[in-house]
Amino acid sequence: MKSATQSRLIVAVLLVASSMASGVEPAAYDWPDFLGPHRNAKSTETGLNWDWPTDGPPIVWQAPLGIGYSQPTVSRGRLIHFDRYGDVARLTCRDALTGEELWTLDHPTQYDDLLGYNNGPRCTPLVDGDHVYTMSAEGILQCANFADGQREWQVDTRLKFGVVQNFFGVGGTPVVFEDFIIANIGGSPPDSPPDVYSGNVQGNGSGVAAFDKLTGEVRWQATDELASYASPVIATIDGRPWCFVFARGGLVSLDPRTGNVEFQFPWRARLLESVNAATPVVEGNEVFISESYGIGGALLRVRPGGFDEVWTDRDKRRDQSMMLHWNTPVVHNGYLYGSSGRHTGQAELRCVEWKSGRVMWSEPGLRWSSLVFVDDRLLCLSEDGTLRVLRPTPEKYDEVKVVSLRDKAGHKLLREPVWVAPVVANGRLYLRGANRLVCLDVAVAK
Repeated sequence: MKSATQSRLIVAVLLVASSMASGVEPAAYDWPDFLGPHRNAKSTETGLNWDWPTDGPPIVWQAPLGIGYSQPTVSRGRLIHFDRYGDVARLTCRDALTGEELWTLDHPTQYDDLLGYNNGPRCTPLVDGDHVYTMSAEGILQCANFADGQREWQVDTRLKFGVVQNFFGVGGTPVVFEDFIIANIGGSPPDSPPDVYSGNVQGNGSGVAAFDKLTGEVRWQATDELASYASPVIATIDGRPWCFVFARGGLVSLDPRTGNVEFQFPWRARLLESVNAATPVVEGNEVFISESYGIGGALLRVRPGGFDEVWTDRDKRRDQSMMLHWNTPVVHNGYLYGSSGRHTGQAELRCVEWKSGRVMWSEPGLRWSSLVFVDDRLLCLSEDGTLRVLRPTPEKYDEVKVVSLRDKAGHKLLREPVWVAPVVANGRLYLRGANRLVCLDVAVAK
């Protein structure tokens, strides 16, 4: 009888062959986008192996990485990651099951972080059909061929739109909608200061821009908003598409087909260094946003041309319900689960009732953490590399398993900071630390 690993290998080979022949994305448990297929940190994969030994699931392969904070993506038997090596930003394609390098694509980079964080990419590679899209830390948007890595087009958004350097560079992963790739650009007029510390920065109508995904030509642009680090999301509400962008000044809702603005909801702390970084969470006709610099979270019920506030943390001086720094929360069965807190030592993993903002429980001591929902469980990866398996329940913090991955010498396998959310695809769990990418086998042998 074949093991699950053998079966998945056969399936992966067939998927790659069929997709190359047809150009159609196959139906599989792939992870082709930031935070998964629907940008909600959720996988539909079930029947995984949760009976791990004390040192964690078996390691299938691992690879050293350059610097960056980019989540890998998985599509049709391939894994794509984006990192910086010296003065080049490198897109790398690997066999998802073996780690074998298949191709690379480089472009020069001179990005230097204003606040001393690493100078690698922050945005996740995005796979759409036969193309891979990347956005570098200084704003180079490019399209590569999925099969061989050949560059198809490239746009320097910093030069094209006059983007003033932000605190941490470009951090929002663009999103594909139909024939467009949509990004939070946040350009400024030609006479603007060189960075956010050098003067008052204004917008120039390119807060959000849509590019033709096959040519890179600009199709529409809208708003004077500046860029944040949150990634745009697309949702279908009342039978039509909506695009939500949590920009620097607050939430922007647009029609992704035209760029027409439905509404803008100001949501930003007064502190100059405050940032909006958590991706909006959409559930039905409601959207949740949050930041960690003083005003916390807000839940809006949207309608054509406007919105209604369901609840917000605006008037809570101290105990905001959910203060997300950079991680995106998971909503499950009417409750939000996320890492709340501006500083890692104060961060608490929280469960919050979606409809009211009521805090159901808080678990301190986990440091900043990222969450992914899969197989009716939450995978919680803390910035120190500790991996936890949790049961998502509003009744209590329910920890099933805790694993600290180690190498053969007993050292931590994932070097801090571990700020990238886990990726689950086709029976494999992919974890990224500051120094390496690790592939773990979580498939059940049958």
